[in-house]
Amino acid sequence: MTSLVKRLVCLAALFCMTVIAVDAADKPNILWIVAEDISNDLGCYGDDYAVTPNIDRLASQGLRYNNCWSNAPVCAPARTTLLMGMFPPSLGAHHMRSMAPIPDSLKPYPLLLKENGYYVTNNAKTDYNVDVDIKKIWDQCNNQAHWKNRAPGQPFFAVFNFEITHESQIRNQNTLAQNRRHDPAKARVPAYHPDTPEVRKDWAQYYDRITQLDDQIQKRLDELEEAGLTEETIVFFYGDHGSGMPRSKRTALQTGLGTPLIIRFPEKYKHLAPKEYVANGATDRLVSFVDFAPTLLSLIGVKTPENMHGKAFAGQFDTGPQPYIYGFRGRMDERYDECRSIRDDRYVLALNLYPHIPFGHRNDYMFQTPTTQVWRKLYDEGKLPPEQAFFFQLKPPVELYDLQTDRDQVNNLADKPEYREIRNRLLSALMSNMNKTRDIGFLPEAMFWERTKDSTPYEMAQDPKRYDLEMLMDAWLKLFTQTDASNVSVQAADDAARYWGTTRTLYLLAQTAGPDGSKPTEQTKRLVEALRPFLEKSASDKQLMVRIPAAEALGRYGTEADAAKAAKILLEMNTDKSAVSYYRTLQAFNSLDAFAGRVTDPEFGNKVKAIAESMVPPTPRVSQSFEKIMNSIQP
Repeated sequence: MTSLVKRLVCLAALFCMTVIAVDAADKPNILWIVAEDISNDLGCYGDDYAVTPNIDRLASQGLRYNNCWSNAPVCAPARTTLLMGMFPPSLGAHHMRSMAPIPDSLKPYPLLLKENGYYVTNNAKTDYNVDVDIKKIWDQCNNQAHWKNRAPGQPFFAVFNFEITHESQIRNQNTLAQNRRHDPAKARVPAYHPDTPEVRKDWAQYYDRITQLDDQIQKRLDELEEAGLTEETIVFFYGDHGSGMPRSKRTALQTGLGTPLIIRFPEKYKHLAPKEYVANGATDRLVSFVDFAPTLLSLIGVKTPENMHGKAFAGQFDTGPQPYIYGFRGRMDERYDECRSIRDDRYVLALNLYPHIPFGHRNDYMFQTPTTQVWRKLYDEGKLPPEQAFFFQLKPPVELYDLQTDRDQVNNLADKPEYREIRNRLLSALMSNMNKTRDIGFLPEAMFWERTKDSTPYEMAQDPKRYDLEMLMDAWLKLFTQTDASNVSVQAADDAARYWGTTRTLYLLAQTAGPDGSKPTEQTKRLVEALRPFLEKSASDKQLMVRIPAAEALGRYGTEADAAKAAKILLEMNTDKSAVSYYRTLQAFNSLDAFAGRVTDPEFGNKVKAIAESMVPPTPRVSQSFEKIMNSIQP
């Protein structure tokens, strides 16, 4: 190599280094401070019961978002939304701890940031609900992960997750100093909770944990200041979903999806802030977790990938305000349920796909909270007013609440004629979004794994031949929201349509059996006999999933002989060691739990235990599901 060539190579290398350095200097550092299980219960949001001086100070330096949704009311699928910038129901990741595989073409946001020169760290919660290589997407991901470990001059993106406000901490021993604790007598008890000492104590300790969170957060902000990086770093503070109290967490309404969001832009990067940005300001702009990844990319000058569903709300590619945000819930640990929701600037609407399952259906983890226990006890004793008893009763297929006049969402407007236009508009927008994102929710979990075969749930859902979403949405709406559903064929070729037809029959029977579907009446007995030919045919359907709601209907509302036959059907769902068999059997055990007390077989308990202990979980994160169901079936 000649000396001239060597000089040119050196100059070229120097030029590249200079470009990289300049490029890096122009990119902001980004810090995410994430609190678990908190709603907008902070001083800066107008809550005078909260003690949060440090968070309030951060809000005074940045912009407070009044209408941020987590998309999911529980941690793992909410993190899927953040990680992918996509709605988890399009990935088959809407069920808690499902660890759905994703195609290689879908890149998590940390990987995209790394490709653009960022040092990315996560301290330390993952629980992403999709199968990703943690070591590949993060430079450092553990409880020692820190932006300090980056290369000199390299921009960083860092996440710090705080667990002190987690649901479990509400019922753990209170470690806040006695003189700083909140007085339970002064706690606000929402309209849906009974006003008892246990409930007040839980609410007070929830606020105590928020005070402890406030102390911890300041330490991370001080680190920035001490390193001289405050003016180089955009700071996000947010909660991962609503509070850990029952009817917040796991509920796809404002109570479970609403979370604080505060963003502070330093002067240097205010050109990247949204138009409404002002220090110590607030905005009613609708944003949600699905928008976070596109916003991160927009802040570093990268357009949103086509596969992402979210919209950037800051940075170079800010798309402007959006009219709606969306929520969802799927299986929570061992318990099945499905809900989709939507809100605009005033109203929230929820679509309950399984209206025969009460909101307060027993979830082992939720029932460890004293509030849940005393709430259920009072319900069983018949001591609750309607707005509190509602939690343990059958759900309406559609709910509609006015957030301006009904903070706690206890006055359902869905069936009131004067709100029909609002209901129809929101319902239409929700269904349109589900169709656009190819939501898998109209297939029960075992069935979508069955149809996935050798691909991924995402790829399966993109294929109309494997998943006729429009047909299934239309069938469900006709079955559950129209008085006369006789024109819907429940003998359809699509086994999912037959599944929903049979589930509707179960719901019709439940509606005749008291407010919670547990007290059969003479009307119930007559209806069972009228439906018997259909139910018995469905109980022997070639698709095993169709048999489950049919067996539950016969087991709960038929004769003792029906209950014995139904139990036998549900105990025969475990056919192999596949994920399909696992989730099918789990759903069957949910149905079996609804009428286990009617089964007289002396070996019933042993049979349940043998099956539960033989199940091989597709992922370790669901490994306790059968133990919890088994303990509920035979307490």
